[in-house]
Amino acid sequence: MENIQYKLDLFEGPLDLLLTLIQKHKIDINDIPISLLCEQYMTYIRANLDMGLEVASDFLYMASELMLIKSRMLLPRNPETDEDPRDALRDTVLEYQKAKLAASELSDLFGQYGTRMIKEQDDIAPDRTFVADHSIALLQAALIHAMTEAKVTPENRQAVLEPIVHQTHVAVQGVMIQLLDKLQTGTPVYLDDYFTDSGSRSEIIAKFLSLLELMKTQTVGLPEEEWETGDSGVLQLRCHVPVILLKLPDKEQLAALEEYA
Repeated sequence: MENIQYKLDLFEGPLDLLLTLIQKHKIDINDIPISLLCEQYMTYIRANLDMGLEVASDFLYMASELMLIKSRMLLPRNPETDEDPRDALRDTVLEYQKAKLAASELSDLFGQYGTRMIKEQDDIAPDRTFVADHSIALLQAALIHAMTEAKVTPENRQAVLEPIVHQTHVAVQGVMIQLLDKLQTGTPVYLDDYFTDSGSRSEIIAKFLSLLELMKTQTVGLPEEEWETGDSGVLQLRCHVPVILLKLPDKEQLAALEEYA
């Protein structure tokens, strides 16, 4: 049995042939000269009478559609109220053109990713007990690099590093407990005095973080009447304002603070 040809020369179907003829003759697709298009189409069909029967039926059906449109164009019609017989053909060719462009782009993507496989990500719990081994040479190189960036020399290293090594560590949880103890005993705590009465920058930062955390949990607060709107429209707070205890922390919160203090 003779093999069926699924292509007419280089065209995959009647729409492909129509689109090629439109592009070749630079035809305005919104105003198709149906006589010219029909003539060119039939010329190509007659030159390829040896195509397979199934494919030939598609091309011949399109030829009959073109002739029908051509005959309707000869009939009198009102351009304002009557539908243009070429509208359906125009919409079909435009949709085919979009599909052809999309197929070209997808073909390029298939060439890049068609042979790849996707594997779902495995949920692997991190091993927090593992400690990587570091060579002594690597640690020495890191130390030398850090000291070079900080401009630490053998002559000044003691003066530079001693304040860092002996710096007092201030725990935020401990500062929170001290503040709650003062407020529970009725000792007044004012915002400006609270920060100025600090021995180091670390203590100021710890006090600031502890105050924010207690305000977030609505354990302490600042009087609303002490807030005011500045000239720029930004909400501002006066410095000498009291810190108010809104509620006592429960036993679990207090135990957690004391554990990490």
